[in-house]
Amino acid sequence: MLPVTKWLWNHEFWFPPGLTWEDMKDTDEVHYPHPHHLLLCIPLAFLLIVVQLVVERVVGPPLSRRLGLQEKVRRKPSPNAILESFYSKHQKGPDERQLSGLAKQCDLQTRQVERWFRSRLRQDQPSLTKKFCEACWRSLCYIISFIIGLAIMYDKPWSWDFRECWTGYPQQPLEPSIYVYYIMKLSFYNSLVITSPFEVKRKDHKMQIIHHAATIFLISFSYCANYIRIGTLVMIIHDASDCLLEPNKILHYLKWRRACETLFIVFSAVYIFTTLVIFPNKVLYNTYYYSMEIYKPFLGYYLMNGSLMILQLLHIFWSYLIVRMLGRFFVCGTLDKDVRSDSEDSEKSEEEMAEEKEAMKNGSVLFSLNSGGGYISKTPPCN
Repeated sequence: MLPVTKWLWNHEFWFPPGLTWEDMKDTDEVHYPHPHHLLLCIPLAFLLIVVQLVVERVVGPPLSRRLGLQEKVRRKPSPNAILESFYSKHQKGPDERQLSGLAKQCDLQTRQVERWFRSRLRQDQPSLTKKFCEACWRSLCYIISFIIGLAIMYDKPWSWDFRECWTGYPQQPLEPSIYVYYIMKLSFYNSLVITSPFEVKRKDHKMQIIHHAATIFLISFSYCANYIRIGTLVMIIHDASDCLLEPNKILHYLKWRRACETLFIVFSAVYIFTTLVIFPNKVLYNTYYYSMEIYKPFLGYYLMNGSLMILQLLHIFWSYLIVRMLGRFFVCGTLDKDVRSDSEDSEKSEEEMAEEKEAMKNGSVLFSLNSGGGYISKTPPCN
């Protein structure tokens, strides 16, 4: 592994021409970012998981009851050894060929078998309280992160004069508050990856994992290459909308419809403004042009700008989905059940599922958004 490690940490990849890792050595007065600093995020991630368990299992359930969260009654399916054996083996419902075969074995109609599997699947679905508790934990993290980010960034010169991002680069001292901000964000996303197998499986679960992994890479890369000033700008821009999305889910679970719709409109305005106006004008332009006033392009420059451009393409795609949903709201006067990223299919009644199947046949599709990744939900056209 030594040749691979030596190649990975080649100074030509990380710094502009003429600079090496020797130029980034600490002195008694000045400290710079170093890759080994990020190791602290590993124990902190597990500490966050402990706090998460306390919030979700001790604080969340009584809070949900106090706020009037209503759990749906789940009727248990009638005992059936044949169907239970099939479910235990496959952990899903049968296809059409298997359905008819099971119906014959059990001497039941296919509709009765379908109903049995819907009820059985519903038994294994996470409760609304669990989803509420997860949303509470994430809301708490995003709101705290945004507040801390504002407190740290409001007096930083590069928050107002974006050319300051490159003054003295890469020999820019690491401030303790910036280090705290970085470690806090990195620890949080590491904890999300660790706990993802145990959380509610949503429609965009795979996209969320990819998003978290990409976020961890970008945060780590920006720290190691001392792009911390750009990194802090990117994080605070995304925190502004992230701290609104999870509370929106809480309002949806509580069925506070008007508050949910109002907050979604606020979230949409903040997201579109921060990602389609501030991000390209203050971050992309900054990294693409201002940095070249000081140094010629190098590998780290291309990697950083390439990553930010991919992120901007995702912003455009997700903003398009938001606009589609807002259009439906202003035309139909309701957001229906689309202001969420988790799959509620298991909680629907048979009538709702039949309506949704009919809507799918008619080709009615409505797109919705999660800040971590896009997802699609289907609803019947508004009347």
